[in-house]
Amino acid sequence: MAGEAQDPKIWPLTEFYFKVTITDVGEMSFKEVSGLDREHDVIEYRAGDDKSLTKVKMPGLVKSGDVTLKKGIFVSDKNFWDWIGEIKLNTVKRRTVTISLLDEGGNPAQTWELANAWPKKITVEGFKADGNGVAMETLVLVHEGITIK
Repeated sequence: MAGEAQDPKIWPLTEFYFKVTITDVGEMSFKEVSGLDREHDVIEYRAGDDKSLTKVKMPGLVKSGDVTLKKGIFVSDKNFWDWIGEIKLNTVKRRTVTISLLDEGGNPAQTWELANAWPKKITVEGFKADGNGVAMETLVLVHEGITIK
């Protein structure tokens, strides 16, 4: 019927309704989140007396890629600049970053949590005198693993 919620078993979640929460900062609005990936190194082994001329492949260490967050620049919004400015030789304030994909009611339907995240890079996109867009900044985070909650 019109106006009723869609069956969650039939309809996948949309990509445009999400929120990001950063420890000690709170919820923040972002235009884009990318890089939520995880992969395993492959360990190859073959014993010298193995008659099958193939290697055994075993899962090794887990690695996760950098996560990129893009957002508009707001007046007096310098949280990320302060965070990246705190980095000293081998010391940085690591934070938990939670990215939640929301259902139509605004409730978290799937949540990814980045452990011990810290800013690797911040970039302010260019400005144009004849431009018509929003001033944007991009934050690249490194972390020590993604878990799905």
